[in-house]
This record gives sequence, structure tokens and C-alpha cells, in this order.
Amino acid sequence: MKTKHTLKLVRKYGAEGTNGTITFNGEHICHTIELPDRNNIQRISCIPIGQYKLEKIRYQRHGEQIGIPHVLNREGILIHAANNAQDELLGCIAPVTTLTGEGKGDYSGKALAKLKALVYSLWDMGDEVYLTIR
Repeated sequence: MKTKHTLKLVRKYGAEGTNGTITFNGEHICHTIELPDRNNIQRISCIPIGQYKLEKIRYQRHGEQIGIPHVLNREGILIHAANNAQDELLGCIAPVTTLTGEGKGDYSGKALAKLKALVYSLWDMGDEVYLTIR
């Protein structure tokens, strides 16, 4: 039987961007940056609060990524590296090591590597991984 693991993303909303923190079993994994909440409008809004199953998605341009495939009225939502939501995101979630402002952070690649290592280790055990956003 597959075990269900849940990452928690707690957000703070701002006019310039949405900042958050991902924890797993109460342990801090990374911060996150996203676009501001604009009612789930494609390409300019963060995704709605809820629970999402994470899946491995392979892209020609970006290789293998952590995908969030089942977002209502959205497609192609990923968790990928970016340090500025307004300049680099179209609705995706970017892990960052430190938050430097609304929708801005540093060392995204390092934070993504940490998050990927965790999620992939759970997938490698054959388990399911969910992201709960609130």
C-alpha cells in the first residue's frame, strides 16, 4: 500500500507577490515565492489554496520537474527555480532559501535541490506526495 506524504505550504499574500514556507512533518524545507493572488487567472496568479498531488513531469526544455498537474482551469504548473516571481513565474511555485521581498528571494536553485531530494526520495519508495496550500 502506498503511503501518502503531505508537504505543507503556508502563504502570506502581498500586492507584489505571494510568499510562503514549505514544511514536512513540522520541519522547515524552504521558503516559496509566487505571483500575487489574482483569482487563479492563468499566467498572472498564484494557484488556489487546496491539496494537490505532486507528479514527476518531463519537459523537453526543462528536463524532469516536480509538477502540480491537477489545478483547476490551469495547466503546466511546476515547482521550479526562480528568484523573482514577477519576472520569472507564470503561475508556478519557486522554492527559495531566503525571502528578500514580496515575490522575491535568493538561492532558488539550492532550495529546489533540497525540495527535489526530499520529494524524489519519497517517490523512490513508491509513495505518493501531496502539497497542501493554505
